[in-house]
Amino acid sequence: MTAVFDPSQHAHETAIVETGASIGDETRVWHHAHVRGGATVGAHCVIGKNVYIDTQVVIGDRCKIQNNVSVYHGVTIGDDVFVGPAATFTNDLVPRAFNADWKITETTVGDGASIGANATIVCGNRLGAYSMVAAGATVTHDVADHELVAGTPARHLGWVCRCGRVVSRDPQPPSVMQCDECREKVAE
Repeated sequence: MTAVFDPSQHAHETAIVETGASIGDETRVWHHAHVRGGATVGAHCVIGKNVYIDTQVVIGDRCKIQNNVSVYHGVTIGDDVFVGPAATFTNDLVPRAFNADWKITETTVGDGASIGANATIVCGNRLGAYSMVAAGATVTHDVADHELVAGTPARHLGWVCRCGRVVSRDPQPPSVMQCDECREKVAE
């Protein structure tokens, strides 16, 4: 069943937004997307083509969830998060088709984080605020605030500013991050 939208909201005619889903003001839900009942999507978001948002998922404001992303029960996404095309979240650490007693393992994505195309986020991990996961990475451990990771499994490559530029390649975060591009200074 499709929820009733107020004039500030938009769902493409092929999208399915189940009754009980909460969609924020001026959020756009595009072609063939499916938002399950019980899911919460904030205001000013873009939900791309063929995105699946499971029940009980929480997505903050101003997020961009690109085409073909699956966001499963147990995932909480903060504000201003970018999730690239075909990225996938998991929610079961011991997946078996025949296991009737499986348990959801939660994943949290901090405000301002970016996840590249085709990345896989293994459940039970936290992506810190303004962290950046490279395209194709497989995240198997927590990612710190402002940390840049890449590879399979994902490994540390550096530290990024809020604007996404690399400010350090050191293994430890700098005490003060100052970006040459945007000039913002962040004290850790």
